[in-house]
Amino acid sequence: MVSIDVKDRKILYQLDLNCRQSNTQIGKKVGLSKQVVDYRIKRMENEGIIRNYYTVVDSYKLGYIFYRFYIKFQYVSLDIKKRIIHHLVNYQKISTVVTGRGLFDLMAVFWVKDLNEFYIFWEKTLAEFGDYFAEQKFTIYIRGIGFPISIKLDDNYIKRDELETFGVGKVTTIDEVDYQLLQLIALNARIPLIEIANKLEYSAQNVTYRLKNLMAKKVIQAFRVDLDLKKLGLIRFKVDIHLKEHNKKSEIVRFVKTLPNLMYYSSSIGLCDLELEMIAENTDKLLEIMEKIELSFPNALRNYEYYSVAENYVETFMPRLTDADFKKT
Repeated sequence: MVSIDVKDRKILYQLDLNCRQSNTQIGKKVGLSKQVVDYRIKRMENEGIIRNYYTVVDSYKLGYIFYRFYIKFQYVSLDIKKRIIHHLVNYQKISTVVTGRGLFDLMAVFWVKDLNEFYIFWEKTLAEFGDYFAEQKFTIYIRGIGFPISIKLDDNYIKRDELETFGVGKVTTIDEVDYQLLQLIALNARIPLIEIANKLEYSAQNVTYRLKNLMAKKVIQAFRVDLDLKKLGLIRFKVDIHLKEHNKKSEIVRFVKTLPNLMYYSSSIGLCDLELEMIAENTDKLLEIMEKIELSFPNALRNYEYYSVAENYVETFMPRLTDADFKKT
């Protein structure tokens, strides 16, 4: 665990709101000079607190659907586990691969546009590794709402506004240059504008226009920071809630949005009624939060299940696209 102070936390909060804002802008918002912000960010990068900066792309707007598999292992050696993870991470349309503790051992998320293509991949996966899957649960992700990380910050400083929204909606098209632009900033959201322009061989003005256009179309949802939560003494939990009173869902959502521990709330087909991703110091803290929800809405929850994220092997909002994923103009 690495020690950070309130100024560091405010810097991380500002980076999570929009990591493409300049260090000068961040400094004005946290009460520090640009030079001090430069130093603190570089220190947190070197300490591994900041892992990278990523762009939230709503790939649903590119015609994709989000498929998730929750897997419980059996007879799995360390070598077999590494092979399974390597197999999934290297799939072209993978979004997320994380291992967990509790309800499931592994969660894999795929961007799917061509169902037959994915079916062929999953059949090969089962042929090679199916004997090691004691249980697998499949769901279709519908919608996700994300919030900035704001634990241990003064309530007067933070805003619990929705930072990103992605999911089923109107499909748009992108051309080859937009595609290349998204690929450049997907896992390098702080890449300088001039560097993007040089790589694309376009003017900085043209790149700026394209970025603004992708944001206006809501293809780009946010520019965020990826943190190693373990270094901050925090654990990422997934909570799946089954409701007894479905008519209370909107009220529950409005309530949980006020909680600084909330990272995402989302919905899917085939899993549960409401999904929460929470950050907490330990399981006891998570259960305290869930008790607060249950006390605020007595008899509304039928039950809930949870697990913690052990390791995050890949998490990206931008699939590695092919020619069929964009239309040249």
